[in-house]
Amino acid sequence: MKVTDHIQIRDDSRIPKYQQIVDGIIENIASGKLKIDDKIPSINALSEHFLLSRDTVEKAYNILKDRKVITSVKGKGFYITRTKLISKVNVLFLVNKLSSYKMRIYNSFVARLGGNSHTDLHVYHCDESLFLNLLTKNLLAYDYYVIMPHFKTTALQHISSTDEVLRVLRKIPESKLIIMDNDLQKLPGNYAEVYQDFKGDIYTALTQGLEKIKNYRRIIMAYPAQSVYPYPRRILHGFRQFCVENSLPFEVIDEIYDDTVMHDGDLFITIEESDLVSLVKQVRDKGMVLGEDIGIISYNDTPLKDLLGITVISTDFDQMGRTAAELILDKRTASVKNPFRLIERESL
Repeated sequence: MKVTDHIQIRDDSRIPKYQQIVDGIIENIASGKLKIDDKIPSINALSEHFLLSRDTVEKAYNILKDRKVITSVKGKGFYITRTKLISKVNVLFLVNKLSSYKMRIYNSFVARLGGNSHTDLHVYHCDESLFLNLLTKNLLAYDYYVIMPHFKTTALQHISSTDEVLRVLRKIPESKLIIMDNDLQKLPGNYAEVYQDFKGDIYTALTQGLEKIKNYRRIIMAYPAQSVYPYPRRILHGFRQFCVENSLPFEVIDEIYDDTVMHDGDLFITIEESDLVSLVKQVRDKGMVLGEDIGIISYNDTPLKDLLGITVISTDFDQMGRTAAELILDKRTASVKNPFRLIERESL
C-alpha cells in the first residue's frame, strides 16, 4: 500500500497543507491502513509527490514526532511508533497551580470528555517563563489547548497576562483554544472560554448573604498582598464595593496572624487555606463559638470546608470542567460565565 494514495492535499482547502498531511497520516492509522513499525515516505519523497515545499512536509513530520506518532531512524527513514489514542482528541491542559479545586476542574473535564480523549496536565506555577516554554514547545502538537491564565509579577502580585503571553496565545488557532477560570479581556478573537467574574462574583455572592452579614460588627478580609500563587485583586475590589455600597464597616489585612485580635461580632473572609486553619484554631483556643461569636466565610469550596461547616463563596468547579469539555465535544466557541454562589453553613 502506498501511503500517498490515501492522503489528499487540496489546494482549495482552508486547512494548511502541513495539517492536511498530519490529518492524512492519522486517518491512515485510525483506519488500520498504517500500523506500528510501518515505514512512511521520506520528506523529499512526499514533497515531490505532492509538489509541496520541503519545509511544509518537514513541519508536518515535526508535529507527528512531537505527538510521538512517528520517529526518525538515522539512515533508514520515518516509522510509525504509536497507534493508540490517534483517533482520540488530544488536549494540553495548563493550570497555574495544583490545588484541590483545580484538580476538581481537571477531573470533571476528563470525565465529561470521555474515553475518546487523552489529556496531558502540566503545572506552570504562575511562572511566565515556564508557561511560555511549555506552550511554545507544544504548539501545534495538540488538538485543543485548555489554559488557566494566572501569573505573578516580580512583586508576587497577580497579573492575568503579559504581552509575551498574549503573543504566544495568538499562535494557537482560535478553534483549538479554551481559556478557563480567568477572562482574558486583552486577548482578541473568537475562542472558547469558561470564566469567573472575580469582582462581580464576590459582590453578588456576598449580597446573597447580606441579611446575615449586616448583623456583624465588622467584616475583615484576609487578602494576601503578596503570594507565590497570587489571587486576582478583582476579588478585593468586589469585596470593597459590597461593603461601601451597604455601609458596612470593613478592614483588609494581609493574613491571619498567630495572635490576631478578635472581637465578638467580627466576620472574617479568608482566601488562603492556611489563614482559615489558623483562624478556626484561634477561635476554638479562645473558647469562642464559631458562627455565633465569630463568623467565617471562606473563598473556594472544598469537601473539608463542608465537613467543618464553613460557609463559602465559590464557583462550581465541577461545572467549569464539564462546560469546557462540552465546548470541545460540541465544537463551540462560546463565552460562558461559570456559576458562583454563597453556600451557607454553620460558620455564618
